[in-house]
Amino acid sequence: MAVLTLSQLEGHLWRAADILRGSIDAADYKHYIFGLLFFKRLCDVWQEEYEERLAKYGDAELAADPEEHRFHIPAGHFWRDVRKHTTNIGEHLNAAFNAVEDANLKLRGVFQDVDFNNKERFPDAALERLLQHFETYRLRNSDVEADVLGQAYEYLIAQFADDAGKKGGEFYTPKMVVRLIVDCLRPEEGMSIYDPTAGSGGMLLETVHHLERRGKNPKSLSLFGQEKNLNTWAICQMNLFLHDIDDASVARGDTLLDPKHVVGDGVKAIRTFDRVLANPPFSLKSWGYETWSNGDPFGRDRYGCPPKSYGDLAFVQHMIASLKSDGMLGVVLPHGVLFRGGAEGRIREGLLNDDLIEAVIGVAPNLFYGAGIPACVLIIRREKPAARKGKVLFINGVEQFVEGKAQNHLSEANVATLAKAFHDYADVDRLARVVPVGEIADNDFNLNITRYVHVGEEAEDLDVAEEVEKLVELQAQRDAAEAKMMGLLKELGYVA
Repeated sequence: MAVLTLSQLEGHLWRAADILRGSIDAADYKHYIFGLLFFKRLCDVWQEEYEERLAKYGDAELAADPEEHRFHIPAGHFWRDVRKHTTNIGEHLNAAFNAVEDANLKLRGVFQDVDFNNKERFPDAALERLLQHFETYRLRNSDVEADVLGQAYEYLIAQFADDAGKKGGEFYTPKMVVRLIVDCLRPEEGMSIYDPTAGSGGMLLETVHHLERRGKNPKSLSLFGQEKNLNTWAICQMNLFLHDIDDASVARGDTLLDPKHVVGDGVKAIRTFDRVLANPPFSLKSWGYETWSNGDPFGRDRYGCPPKSYGDLAFVQHMIASLKSDGMLGVVLPHGVLFRGGAEGRIREGLLNDDLIEAVIGVAPNLFYGAGIPACVLIIRREKPAARKGKVLFINGVEQFVEGKAQNHLSEANVATLAKAFHDYADVDRLARVVPVGEIADNDFNLNITRYVHVGEEAEDLDVAEEVEKLVELQAQRDAAEAKMMGLLKELGYVA
């Protein structure tokens, strides 16, 4: 067979999703397509390895030995075994998935919630069509390289995020936004990389691609992460495996309440890394305020406890705690964290007084799935270069984007412009300005980008995003006061 091209594979996988349209919700396509893709790849590669070893050893039993294979497929649970059945196909698929997980410790949970044994959703005729479609191509290493298969998988994640609309933002960060962060952090060979809200693994993988593009050894990176959503965690694991990465450590669980990457036998401490990068959920409501308000057991609340309704700066403080002394972090945040007062204002003040914030990069609107509000990238460094101490670089990237029908995106040129502005760390008209921390302190530690980098009179006169945030906060205060007043009136008997 001819080696598959990336475009062939992308089209093939997207057509598989077309078969499911109408049967299940668009947001759920990914679980089933990814599950089948991964199972087919495992079986095809196993067969390829078996044939190579049989030719080498001349011994069928030795060629099938689990020690001779990257992953073990138990007898009776190969793709070809499932294809022998024309009825109850979903039941046999489920059994194969469970058997593969049981036989491979590092695959435990990767088929999370992939249940084909629902005949109303997946009648045998529909599953037969789907499996026939997947048999169009073999997926051995000789047919499709791991890197190409991985790229096709990433393409599919992006397509599913687009298809899923608002829900897409829960597991996918636009690739060029990720590249911007990685290009600013510049990971090097041998470094440890950590994403505390790993999603589908795109940020970890972009650090791998960053080294590949520069002709360096990506295998020298140590990848770590944590993801709360079990289905998303499973997608991440498959994504890494399909990129031929077996040694990443991505844990399952709530990073803020139950961090998994810790050190110490008695009192646990947060493990530290060379580079930390993340796109946490914007303004998360149920983030763990009740625990942190009584003192975070890991001491991550050094700069204070964030407000109950905004978990953004809890993630930032976790990331700072996860940094080595010479480490850097890049995090995507909503603009509100730059200017909101109260607890968030006090946390900002602490970060600035400790000279941790190296840059604030504003990106164009409407880049993220399900989040039309403006976003920014915060770059934090434990120990800034001498020339950058006592300063913060503001980059206003509002003009750096390519307009799309439903969603804007960053081009390679946009990313290059923004990353260059960060590394140059100099004033650029309508783009960047280096600001002394003293000036920011005079502005009540407000980091709102348009206060420091103007791109037009309108932006200078009024920042709509800031005013809307203020309005929402005032409305919330008004509602709380009104509820309190009505309660008092009720107690006094004036209201029934």
